[in-house]
Amino acid sequence: MPLTKRIIPCLDIKDGRVVKGTHFEGLRDAGDPVELAARYNEQGADEVVFLDITASKENRGTIIPVIERAADKLFLPLTVGGGIRSIDDIQQVLRAGADKVSLNTSAVTDPDLITEAAERFGTQCVVVAIDVRANPEMKEGATPVTLADGREVWYEVVTMGGSHPTGLDAVQWAEEVEKRGAGEILLTSMETDGTKAGFDIPITRTISERVGIPVIASGGVGTLEHFWEGFALGKADACLAASVFHYGEMTVSQVKEYLAGRGIQVRR
Repeated sequence: MPLTKRIIPCLDIKDGRVVKGTHFEGLRDAGDPVELAARYNEQGADEVVFLDITASKENRGTIIPVIERAADKLFLPLTVGGGIRSIDDIQQVLRAGADKVSLNTSAVTDPDLITEAAERFGTQCVVVAIDVRANPEMKEGATPVTLADGREVWYEVVTMGGSHPTGLDAVQWAEEVEKRGAGEILLTSMETDGTKAGFDIPITRTISERVGIPVIASGGVGTLEHFWEGFALGKADACLAASVFHYGEMTVSQVKEYLAGRGIQVRR
């Protein structure tokens, strides 16, 4: 039996509220995180991700009270990211009720944290979030990725909510986090985030083909077909979306029904 593909609503949280923008900017309110997560639970979501999107920028810890409220109400896996900088932070988040933690900025600044977390809590608890942006100026040693129009670029890892370029090659970084013990990669392309133009298929497919751990495609869903493209063309193991769910444009159950009709194995 092939593994079923997962549909994961993502809740970007700022000041205790769910927000959504484009390219991580122009944020607007989308509701209470626990109420929204409970709705997705009822719709058949496979998991839910909470991302405290300003915790790293504001140099503070993550949203423990929100996690505790959610853990009391939800009956599906919960991944939490944002402001997690140490083993103690991870322990606190897991104790509050999260099933997995998502490391992004802290993984780049302290790669040993990935290794330590995997050894301490198990690889299944460690998700490394990789935010990327296409860089048209090819550099020696970078992994070339061919875009739909034939141009060759490399993808650079960015941190701090997309505001800080790191110089890291995204494909090579994905391979390194796998070696260090990450259980999954949450891949968000700044090129497509919030645009509703579809996932960034070139980088999603490239990384999915280069690593042996699950890749979650994120950034850009606007139609049902985009989910199919993420799986069939991007070769992702899961597809994550936010605004199309938050604003009622589609439900998780509608997405799964559509995918099943197009031959994608989903849990119904």
